[in-house]
Amino acid sequence: MPGALHLPLSRLRAGTALPETAQGKPVVVICRSGNRSRTATRILAARGVKAGDVAGGMTAWAGAGLPVTVDRGTSGPIA
Repeated sequence: MPGALHLPLSRLRAGTALPETAQGKPVVVICRSGNRSRTATRILAARGVKAGDVAGGMTAWAGAGLPVTVDRGTSGPIA
């Protein structure tokens, strides 16, 4: 997802805060299939973060023809 920040679920479970650029803002959570992002959304909601989950994850995102990029901003695979 263009502009996405990577924050592994394991770090959220460990209590890692959102990056400063995301604090105090609504966030959209996505993973490859949608399972981990649902869990992450619940964790964030419990912390008072307004968070939404992309149903179906990156697989559904790409299937809808939406862009998939890597850190350099170029097209990338879904891992």
